[in-house]
Amino acid sequence: MELESILLPGIRDQRPLIIAGPCSAETEEQVMNTAKELAAKHIQIYRAGIWKPRTKPGGFEGVGTPGLSWLQKVKRETGMYVSTEVATRAHVMEAVNFGIDLLWIGARTSANPFAMQELADALKETGFKGPVLVKNPVNPDLELWIGAMERIYNAGITKIGAIHRGFSSYDKSLYRNLPQWHIPIELKRRLPNLPIIGDPSHIGGKRELIAPLSQQALDLNYDGLIIESHCDPDSAWSDKAQQVTPDVLSFILNTLVVRDTKQTTESLTELRQQIDEIDDSLLTALAKRMRISREIGQYKQEHNMPVLQTSRYDEILDKRSQQALEVGVDPNFMKTVFEAIHEESIRQQIDVLNQ
Repeated sequence: MELESILLPGIRDQRPLIIAGPCSAETEEQVMNTAKELAAKHIQIYRAGIWKPRTKPGGFEGVGTPGLSWLQKVKRETGMYVSTEVATRAHVMEAVNFGIDLLWIGARTSANPFAMQELADALKETGFKGPVLVKNPVNPDLELWIGAMERIYNAGITKIGAIHRGFSSYDKSLYRNLPQWHIPIELKRRLPNLPIIGDPSHIGGKRELIAPLSQQALDLNYDGLIIESHCDPDSAWSDKAQQVTPDVLSFILNTLVVRDTKQTTESLTELRQQIDEIDDSLLTALAKRMRISREIGQYKQEHNMPVLQTSRYDEILDKRSQQALEVGVDPNFMKTVFEAIHEESIRQQIDVLNQ
């Protein structure tokens, strides 16, 4: 794909490009207060969800089209560019009609080729030239992500960028969505001219993770960040745990280190990234193991069995110590690790019995 820069006229050409604003446009007052605070922090692109795809019906699903006029007001009174998510043909038509400058496509939509083609056709019909940012699909499928962007490109749009928002997981994790950094790294290798924007708000799911995730994205040479910021995050109507005030956002941005060298630090960053990826996998595996332990506890409760099975415990320790020796890991270290894992597994089973 022959891509153009996603920078809008007048935007500072420097890393990182920052897109910030609330998860959802809730009221005109909330939209304007947040926008004015962000503009005072020199943020140039404002984001706000107008239509919110909820997992279940009944929750707040966005204010809809009336919120687009609020974004027009943001643009008029602050001079910021405005952006929102589109998921249907009607969304595209409304957003373009209201002069929205930048559109992004969410993870649920990018996972559906039929929906992506519908959006591509609508964008072509309106003559919108971009930028269009495409979030990674909810599932870790690089080809699906690339295919989603190719559909937009085939509609005549060359100002395309990718948003890395992490990948959904059934098991509990430190993150709301697992980063799986190797996937955007491979995306960059395949499409070296493609701008990649990090989404630490949706990867972390908690405001305290925004700063470290943002730094990691910059260390991996991402072009920008899209961060959820709200004038009163604790009162937000959606995703309040992952939003920060404009003041906190400014503090985070001022602490980020943008590295110019790409020699020794890049190799160290990649090694650390591999460590982080392995740690994420360990945490995911342990969460899955504990879930199974709770299911075992349920089975033992139903069959009136004791929690501690000594012979099984001895078998695990002996087998894992031998396996550790075979792969070059100290058996005593591995024994310590599995003693701790077994202790937690027993605690999980006892919790089930006491429910």
